[in-house]
Amino acid sequence: MPTLSNQHRRRRAIADLLRSHVIRRQSELVRLLRAEGLEATQSSVSRDLRDLGVAKLTTGYSLPEPTRGNNVDALGPVAEFFRDIRPAGPNLLVIATAVGAAQRVCVTVDRANWPEVVGTISGDDTIFVATAGAGAQRRLVARLQESLRKAPVQ
Repeated sequence: MPTLSNQHRRRRAIADLLRSHVIRRQSELVRLLRAEGLEATQSSVSRDLRDLGVAKLTTGYSLPEPTRGNNVDALGPVAEFFRDIRPAGPNLLVIATAVGAAQRVCVTVDRANWPEVVGTISGDDTIFVATAGAGAQRRLVARLQESLRKAPVQ
C-alpha cells in the first residue's frame, strides 16, 4: 500500500512535470513518473490531479495559479477564461467559462476565500456557485465584475 510520503513525493513530481512539460494525457504523466522511479497508476494520477486542483485545458494539464488572498485581484490569472456570469435564483450563480477551463476557474474562486461563496461545483465549461442568499449573491457578482475589470490584459 502506498504511503503518505510516497503520495507527497509523487504530487511534488507531478507539479514539477506540469511546470516543465506540456502534458495532454494522464498516461504520459504515468510514464514520466515511472521513469523517475515513482509508483504511479492512472487512478492514482487522476486523484492527484484532482487534489492538486489541476485543470485540463485544450493546451494540456495546468496547475492553478496561486491566489493573492482575499482581494479583488484573485481572478487575474484566470480572467481570460470567463465568458458569462448569470444569477439563477436567489442564491445560485452560473459562471460560463472557456471549454475545459471551469475547474481551474472554480479552484481560483474557492481559494479566494470570499465570504459570499458557500460552495462551488464545476463541470467542463460551467460553474455553479452557491451563496447564502440574494444579498451575498449581489455582492459576489459585484466582486467578480470588479476583479475581472482589474485583471491584466493578456
